[in-house]
Amino acid sequence: MTKGKFYPLLLGVAVALGACSKNNEKTSVGTGNTPPPNAIAPGNVSGVVKGVFVAGASYTITGNLQVNKGDTLSAQPGAQITVKNNSLINVDGVLSLIGSKDSTIEINSDTKLPGSWGGLICDSATSVTIKWTHVDNTGGPDPTGSPTETVEMTTPGTLDIEDSWFTNGQDNGFNLKGGCKITILRNTILCSGSTDGEAIDVKNGVTGTIAYNVIYSQAGTAIKLESSSTTPIPQTQITAYNNTILCNGWRRGQAEPGRAISVDVGAMALFYNNIIEDNYQGILVTDQADTTNTKYGNNLFYASADTFLDTTGAASGLTPVTINIRSEFYPPDGIAKPQPTDIISTMVGQFDPMFVSFDGKLSTPNGAATSNNYHLQPGSPAIGKGNTTYNADIGAYTSDGKGNQH
Repeated sequence: MTKGKFYPLLLGVAVALGACSKNNEKTSVGTGNTPPPNAIAPGNVSGVVKGVFVAGASYTITGNLQVNKGDTLSAQPGAQITVKNNSLINVDGVLSLIGSKDSTIEINSDTKLPGSWGGLICDSATSVTIKWTHVDNTGGPDPTGSPTETVEMTTPGTLDIEDSWFTNGQDNGFNLKGGCKITILRNTILCSGSTDGEAIDVKNGVTGTIAYNVIYSQAGTAIKLESSSTTPIPQTQITAYNNTILCNGWRRGQAEPGRAISVDVGAMALFYNNIIEDNYQGILVTDQADTTNTKYGNNLFYASADTFLDTTGAASGLTPVTINIRSEFYPPDGIAKPQPTDIISTMVGQFDPMFVSFDGKLSTPNGAATSNNYHLQPGSPAIGKGNTTYNADIGAYTSDGKGNQH
């Protein structure tokens, strides 16, 4: 679902001590207890802002933030950011949130409830970088009452999101279009979308890579790709490999089933080495996609149950329907077909990817807590069966240590 990019700013005081240029945004981290010269003072923040949220400091966003064109808002490792009043961060310049494995950045609402703040609206941003950052409970209502996306970018800038967590949003996790160049690596996206929304929704000329991500329990599709039907150039072109994609599509249900990967309207994709388990549908390539250049294989398909009773349409009068999960690995309404290099289970237990732990819940509510561990146990059929152009293994967690670090 696509929303407008700007919502009226709540009045607030601009908090900044100086501008941080794009050239020094990754080198502005202070040493020891010395803050950078453009540090934002800890405490309440709202209005027009630029500068640096300092390592280890705590901030409370009390009203919408606006990062103007030409300005940069950064955060150092360990910055703690609490959002009140359904506020959002609107970026027309540069956003650079760079935590570390040992000291992550935390962004959450004061209530810590799903849908309780507005997310990162970066439609006009020139650059967005998010690393080792927790972004939780986005999707608060916009002025029309519709939920906001977690991260939105619709201009031909660059977006680099790595090693971060996105949980309990209410709509799309990433809404990306307008020709931006994307790198989405080693992230964990959990339990988002109330009754709609894709995890990664890519349109209209976006190009880049989506790899080593865990995408679990999204209302709609995990990775959705399409180009404009009226303006097909520039074309959406994505390489998606070594993702672990589980239990997506069930909350949207039979009215519009969610998929693990969807390639539609003029888009092209290369997708290899993905674990696809317990999704409403697996891989859908429509006859409107760029089928000549879309290639795929070495994907592992597994269902931990034979069937699932979909009751999501009951409130609107739809009759509950029993879904045979394996028959939807390659759904019959698409043109994608099983490949010789695929690993496809035909019964429970066959080619189980052997996660360290999985509770077996195919459908969970938006915002549900989960403690599943999707690392592979020794002897997993995903180990050593990948397309080596990408990785020798299948899935987000790989034997060479290049995969997901969570």
